[in-house]
Amino acid sequence: MTQTTPRYVSTNPAQTVEGWTLDRLTRPSRLFSANGLHTGKDGRVYIASVGGSQVSAIDVDTAEIEVISPMGGAIIGPDDLTFDDEGNLYVTEITENKVKVLRPNGTSEVLADLRVANPITFHQGRLIAGELHYGGQIVEVNRGGGIERVIADNVPMANAFQVGPDGKLYFPAQAANEIWRVDLDGGEPEVVVKDLGVPDSVKFHPDGYIVSTQVHSGQVLKIDPRTGAKEVLADIGPGLDNVAFVGNRTFVSHITGSIHEIVAPGQAKPLVEKGMQWPLGLAVAEDGELFIADGGFTYTLQPGGEPELAGMLFSPGFPGWVRDVAAAGAGEWIVTTANGDVARFRPAAEESEMLAQGYDRLMGLDVATSGAVVFAEMPTGRLLSVEGGNVSELARGLDQPMGVAVGPDGAVYVAEAGAGRVTKVAGGKTETVIDGLGTPEGLAIVGGKLYVVDTDSKQVIESDLAGGNRRAIGANLPVGAPAGIIPKQLGSVGDMCGPMTTFAGLAAGGDGTIYVAGAAEGSVLALRPA
Repeated sequence: MTQTTPRYVSTNPAQTVEGWTLDRLTRPSRLFSANGLHTGKDGRVYIASVGGSQVSAIDVDTAEIEVISPMGGAIIGPDDLTFDDEGNLYVTEITENKVKVLRPNGTSEVLADLRVANPITFHQGRLIAGELHYGGQIVEVNRGGGIERVIADNVPMANAFQVGPDGKLYFPAQAANEIWRVDLDGGEPEVVVKDLGVPDSVKFHPDGYIVSTQVHSGQVLKIDPRTGAKEVLADIGPGLDNVAFVGNRTFVSHITGSIHEIVAPGQAKPLVEKGMQWPLGLAVAEDGELFIADGGFTYTLQPGGEPELAGMLFSPGFPGWVRDVAAAGAGEWIVTTANGDVARFRPAAEESEMLAQGYDRLMGLDVATSGAVVFAEMPTGRLLSVEGGNVSELARGLDQPMGVAVGPDGAVYVAEAGAGRVTKVAGGKTETVIDGLGTPEGLAIVGGKLYVVDTDSKQVIESDLAGGNRRAIGANLPVGAPAGIIPKQLGSVGDMCGPMTTFAGLAAGGDGTIYVAGAAEGSVLALRPA
């Protein structure tokens, strides 16, 4: 399937009822993310997309993208990839802790279990893979299955690597902020270069020098492997991931889905424009600023502006992989994270304050007028509240609670995704206010109306707070996964990130605008009353 437009295009255009309009605040994304890169024998660059569980190939001249392994297919959360001489595709499934092969005939097989499996390369008949965690291993994988041997042990977070012209394996020791090399037959690794910008790839240009992306600084470095001398080839922004070459042309990926070609020192041209991996939760401040949670990246968006990075996994004070968000005053946001935390996040100050910790897959949240933060713990079916450091239970036995919204009278509304309903929780009692839904997720309340996004029917539904006068104000929306696809929810990434369970966020502005997380296409949409 070839696509030159976004990663998802609905066969039925989005619709609104009379009295409402729809527009996109951010451009749709062409890729679910862009992580590992590898140039195939056909001259195309193959792309591993963790966020979309997808492998794609892009023609670097036409920018046409072909999906090789789609979301919902055999590959889950691929972070890096390589080919052998027979055309077998090998991938590391970072959230599944596995090395897998996808053969030309379409069959797939798990070859090895590796904790936080990340880098992989093929060299002269040898398949080499590594682990992205403190004290990880770099191993040779038997292409028939199993681990052949350990090449290096106790490595501080190995990432995308390659065998150099001298026959040694060069790799980022990411946690040490260094690049190391090691003999393929083992031995003590040696340091090549220090004091970088958190390197997450080491690849050799055909002219013999190293090109390395820096995930924290956003720089692409040219490094002499003999002396360690370095210079900046480009500065693209935090979140860079990997490198591939087509002839002498250099391409680099960004976690959020862009691919740039470095056309000259200091000059990078987008082959695929930057976008968003999902997005997830949304919230609106009193001044109209919109906060967008996109997992490992968060953004703020002023009316009429472009999204600006608020924080990401490698920036100081970041609370963790962010799922949902609520406004909490000027420059302050309350978030739930994949690590099971509720935190107060102040992006400008680069600081977070933990309000509650140690929960299991926290989803939606909202802030009551009292200042209490109400949040949903999906697997346990609990609705919880934290105030002044004290956590209390408001309800239990809910069926996969997702979205949370606090009404003007203090009653709490919860979207039960597993039961297809919205429930009101007040005074220790629960009451169904909307039923017959598919998978309700995000909730919002404004102007005495309750809004819920249903990722099954692809609708945003409006009702009064008692559930009456119900109608769909938006339909055929790009929410949740693309229609007809059942995505496999992503697990954890070692100690860096808990399970990356998705969430379709909804938020309401003071003017009645309903903001929608269009995760199928990677955009944020606005439903506005005319």
